[in-house]
Amino acid sequence: MIYLVLLAIILALVYAPQYWAQHTFKRYAGERDDIPGTGGELARHLLDRFEMPEVKVEATDHGDHYDPQDRTVRLSPDNFNGRSLTAIAVAAHEVGHAIQHHRKERLLAWRTQLVGKANAAQKIGAGILMAAPLLMIVSRSPWIGLIMLAAGLLSMGSAAVVHLITLPVEIDASFGKAMPILTQGGYIQERDHRAVHRILKAAAWTYLAASLASLLNIWRWIALFRR
Repeated sequence: MIYLVLLAIILALVYAPQYWAQHTFKRYAGERDDIPGTGGELARHLLDRFEMPEVKVEATDHGDHYDPQDRTVRLSPDNFNGRSLTAIAVAAHEVGHAIQHHRKERLLAWRTQLVGKANAAQKIGAGILMAAPLLMIVSRSPWIGLIMLAAGLLSMGSAAVVHLITLPVEIDASFGKAMPILTQGGYIQERDHRAVHRILKAAAWTYLAASLASLLNIWRWIALFRR
């Protein structure tokens, strides 16, 4: 019974932020006739306004993000082509990351380096975990298996840690960049300020959701090895 309660709590902690973020995006994704341009058009306008003509804007099926290596703001088709509060807010958030990059802000540079290392560590960790049972059988030593298990879990856990410690980068993109740009520049009406604030909060906290999802993957591996 206690195990089921703990499992329910873990699942709630992992999926609640994801559900909340997606619910918020969907809630404000309706097309608005009073919004003059699409998310993609706003992103292009803002990039030009902040003197970043070299940064491209593209539609993608792999989630809204800014790619610092290719210098590209990538938006999902709905946000790239949509005239909704979600499209406008998410586009401004991703342009916020481009502004961080353009201004050479240390937090973004640090995050970019950490994410690359964490992704590599996560793949290595998964490989170690898959190889651990075989090495335990071949070596006939449970200690080798335990050491590899610990190393694999630590490697996979690095992705979760990176998402958590770089959350300030996302918060700055939303509330240090996007929100002031949209409100002070008159891109949204005053009656929409609260809604856009909610969308930008969801955009920033999607990294927390990703972090918790990474922790769930670790828990699944632990459960597998306990069998």
